[in-house]
Amino acid sequence: MSCCCFGAQKKGGDLVHHDTRDTRGDSIASTKNFSFNELRLATNNFHQTNKIGRGGFGTVYKGTLKKGKEIAVKTLAAESRQGLREFLTEIETISNVKHPNLVEIIGCCADGNNRILVYEYLENRSLDGALFGSRTSIKLEWDKRATICLGTAQGLAYLHEELVPHIVHRDIKASNILLDKYYTPKIGDFGLAKLFPDNVTHISTKIAGTTGYLAPEYVLGGQLTMKADVYSYGVLILETVSGKSSSSSIWLGDKKSLLEWTWRLYQEEKLLELVDEQLDDFPEKEVVRYIKTALFCTQANANRRPMMSQVIEMLSRDILLNEKELTPPGFFEGSDESMQSKLKLSECNTSQQSSVPITITQPRREGSIQR
Repeated sequence: MSCCCFGAQKKGGDLVHHDTRDTRGDSIASTKNFSFNELRLATNNFHQTNKIGRGGFGTVYKGTLKKGKEIAVKTLAAESRQGLREFLTEIETISNVKHPNLVEIIGCCADGNNRILVYEYLENRSLDGALFGSRTSIKLEWDKRATICLGTAQGLAYLHEELVPHIVHRDIKASNILLDKYYTPKIGDFGLAKLFPDNVTHISTKIAGTTGYLAPEYVLGGQLTMKADVYSYGVLILETVSGKSSSSSIWLGDKKSLLEWTWRLYQEEKLLELVDEQLDDFPEKEVVRYIKTALFCTQANANRRPMMSQVIEMLSRDILLNEKELTPPGFFEGSDESMQSKLKLSECNTSQQSSVPITITQPRREGSIQR
C-alpha cells in the first residue's frame, strides 16, 4: 500500500504539501513533518520520566511542543525491519481518518534513520493501566466503563462499516484503547491494520495480534475478517467488566481463561460473579447485558458474531438478547504463543460472511427478566 493514496487536507500552515519520504524512498504521507531535534526537545531528550508506554515496535513518550501543546511521541525501534512496515501502514491508514473514538495522528518524523509518529496526548493514557495498574489514581466506576465499551464499539463500527475501504484493526486490546480526560475511549496503534475493499470477504495473512484476544478461526486458518476484531472486542468487554486481564489463566484456583470462566458462569446463571470487586454500585441488568453481548461477540463460529453496529444497539438499548441463538465461545488450550494450540470447541467455521443471518435481539416484554 502506498501512503500517497490519501488526499491532502490543509490545517493552517502545518501540512507538508510534498510527500515526505524515509531514507529508503518510501512515501510516508502528506502530513506535518517534525524534525528529530524538535521532538527530542519536546520530550527532554526522550527522558525516562516522560515514558508513558511501550508497544511491540517501540516506546511512547509524552512531549510538549514550544507553544505548549502536549503530544504523544511514538518512536520506532531502530532494529525492527518489520516495524518499518508497521510505521508506514499506520500513517497511511489513519492520516486522514477522523472520528471521536480514534486517536488522531498529528504528524511524523523521518529524519535520518529516525522514524517517529506523533499523536494527540490523552490524559488518562491506556485502558490497561486503568484496569490492571495500581488503581491508586484512577477509579473506574460503571458509568465510565460503559462509556469506554460503547465508545470503542462506535469507533470499530466506523472502521468496519462507514469507511471505504473498510479497515480491520487486528490488534484491539486494552493497551490500544486510550482515554482522554473525560474517559472518552480512542482506538490507537494501527500498525497491524488491513484495508478491506467491499468485494473482499477475507484476507489470508500471517497471524498477528495479541494472545488472549485472537479469534480462533484467524489463528487456525489465517483468514482475517472484520469478525476477528469483533471477537477481540468481546474479550475487551469482559476485561472491562471484570477488571481482570484475558492473559491470566487462573480463576479462583481453576486454570481457566477469562472467556472460559465467563461461559461457565453463564451456564450456571452466576454472571454477576464476574464483576470487578472494586465496583461498589452498578446496574445489574445492564452489566449482565454487557457480559452477554461479549459472549455473542466471541462465539466460535465467526458467522454468528454480530456486526459492530449491532453491538452498539445491544449495548445502548434496554432490550432482551435472543439467547436461543447464543452458541459457545471459541477458545484455546495449550500454548497460544507458539500457535500450536488446538481449538477446544469444534464449532469454529472458517467460512465468512459480512453480516449475521440470525436475530440477536428481541423486544422486551413487560416483566421479562434477564439471567
